[in-house]
Amino acid sequence: MSHIRSHIMVCTGTGCTSSDSPKLITAFEEELKLEGMDQEVRVVKTGCFGLCAMGPIVMVFPEGACYTRVTVDDVHEIVAEHIVKGRIVTRLLHMEGEAGQSVTSLSDTQFYKHQLRIALRNCGVINPESIDEYIGMDGYTALERILTEKTPPQEIIDALKKSGLRGRGGAGFPTGNKWQFTYDAASPDGTKYVCCNADEGDPGAFMDRSVLEGDPFSVIEAMTIAGYTVGSSQGYIYIRAEYPIAVKRLELAIAQAEEYGLLGDDILGSGFSFKLELRLGAGAFVCGEETALITSIEGHRGEPRPRPPFPAVKGLFGKPTLLNNVETYANITWILNNGWEKFAAIGTEKSKGTKVFALGGKITNTGLVEVPMGTTLRTIIEDIGGGIPNGKKFKAAQTGGPSGGCIPAQYLDIPVDYDNLIEIGSMMGSGGLIVMDEDTCMVDIAKFFLEFTVDESCGKCTPCRIGTKSLYELLDKITKGKATMDDLDKLETLCYHIKENALCGLGQTAPNPVLSTLKYFRDEYIAHIQEKRCPAGVCKSLLTIQILPEKCKGCTLCARNCPTGAITGKVKEAHVIDPEKCVKCGVCIEKCRFGAIVKK
Repeated sequence: MSHIRSHIMVCTGTGCTSSDSPKLITAFEEELKLEGMDQEVRVVKTGCFGLCAMGPIVMVFPEGACYTRVTVDDVHEIVAEHIVKGRIVTRLLHMEGEAGQSVTSLSDTQFYKHQLRIALRNCGVINPESIDEYIGMDGYTALERILTEKTPPQEIIDALKKSGLRGRGGAGFPTGNKWQFTYDAASPDGTKYVCCNADEGDPGAFMDRSVLEGDPFSVIEAMTIAGYTVGSSQGYIYIRAEYPIAVKRLELAIAQAEEYGLLGDDILGSGFSFKLELRLGAGAFVCGEETALITSIEGHRGEPRPRPPFPAVKGLFGKPTLLNNVETYANITWILNNGWEKFAAIGTEKSKGTKVFALGGKITNTGLVEVPMGTTLRTIIEDIGGGIPNGKKFKAAQTGGPSGGCIPAQYLDIPVDYDNLIEIGSMMGSGGLIVMDEDTCMVDIAKFFLEFTVDESCGKCTPCRIGTKSLYELLDKITKGKATMDDLDKLETLCYHIKENALCGLGQTAPNPVLSTLKYFRDEYIAHIQEKRCPAGVCKSLLTIQILPEKCKGCTLCARNCPTGAITGKVKEAHVIDPEKCVKCGVCIEKCRFGAIVKK
């Protein structure tokens, strides 16, 4: 076999795949063959690099050059210049900062400087469809050592307890304690189960999906270790069907692990057997709740069950069940290979290790980041995220999705960990982080998340089924300028009633976006109610669009683009808008080149 002197790494995560990155792989292979270099240069499909806003991303090693927004038309130049002549193609390098300075290596970018990748350690580094590459990165080292040395299960559990790892699915329950409860639970016939929650349902969240697309073996190995530890021989990964790439790679990974004797009967001749199956969910948000997920795996409609008993005691098919989410499992082998002391040294006193966040919304660097617990919100948004685009001001950040709350600008310097976020009325959640700028209406944001919750409620309990709908109706009333101050009192009272009486986490946390926006942005609610005005100019029922006659040049561009014909006027004369015909779409504002059209 010829010596491989260069590797061309092409991201094939969902984001880059949607921008046709698989076509880049084909183009690179064809171009290399034409140059007679297909035996010297290897093209590798990888998982997510994290900088999703700049995809498709291609990295060329050994130089580590990071090319962004690469198209098929760029492939010839990269091969001809970089691969053949050794000259980096500067125009395709990642650019950052207001001056647009090019950065050769992704590791040198502001986006990466503050990150520490543990759960994402192999994403963008290996081919996720190759077990050999995973093994080459110390994969299956932990499992092999445990099985060959017959490590006592309690020793593994103690290591996880000492590491301080908490569940990354949202609640933050200590992982070692959960493993302990399942290990200690009695099962008359000895049957126990190990499950993985990959039913990532928060709007804007794609942390678990990216781990499974970029490093599926890390989750499979961790689940196998979990099976050995708690005494289970059967595992299930519950993943939503909307993740086709992740599903495909999990299927390939399971098949390869079985072929290598690392999954199935008598693993590595140890006498320990563990089998793993996928269960596809239909996209119900409530199935992210552990008892609803278990009910769905059993083949029933995904609805939560009262707790206790907890799944560790009575879970899947009535047997003791260990259930962790994808990111939690992705940390396990790193801890076992590197020592609990190293993990415990990262983060804050009560929140150890790192956390993966999906950065979205009004942020320059949309993408996936992993930072040590305790990193400030300002560092995540301004340094890693590149700040708010278009010179706008930061207004709030939503963490925890529909179950979380909005963090205002006054808390930009708060260290992000489980306890700090709860203290200010939000929560870590699974890791979605939506950034909002000054043009965001906080009442409308609360309404958006309530609409999502109403649609996703399973309807089993009255507080959630009826209560969240009533909350949404009150918010809708406020955004239309039809509410009174009494309605505001009703809104707040109803929030607390739902939190205290709903059956599961979906209902109990549904009021959080409302309560946090009421706490920090009450003035916006009052403006909607008393002044019939939306300060951000978002709520259409309270909005008027006007043409300023002193600024209008009569260019007719607004009239020609108005979809309803609401704008009239002669050339070179000030135009007017008919409020009866105007649907407040804002197209005229976008098209006007003179700043003559404004929202009021």
